[in-house]
Amino acid sequence: MPLDGEHEKFVGLETSEGLVCVHDLSDGKLKTPAEIFEGGVQWYLGAVSSADRGLAERLTRKNMNTLPYWKTHHDICLEGDQSSEEEYNSAMARL
Repeated sequence: MPLDGEHEKFVGLETSEGLVCVHDLSDGKLKTPAEIFEGGVQWYLGAVSSADRGLAERLTRKNMNTLPYWKTHHDICLEGDQSSEEEYNSAMARL
């Protein structure tokens, strides 16, 4: 999710490429892209009712690929199917 508005409290680091979520850090250092991706998948699995692993991965990719930091730090875990805008909005409404 974009780190603005009600999500500003989750800003853990500001970089020249954009804001980084506090959950993407370990001891003040950025986790690996794979760790961050898996953390997002696990979060969506727990937060979105009826989410399966495939949906959680698509939602995580959609979310990460919208963030400025990941636009300049692309990783292979961000490749693959992403949720559609409709699927993403539907999942967010179920939070």
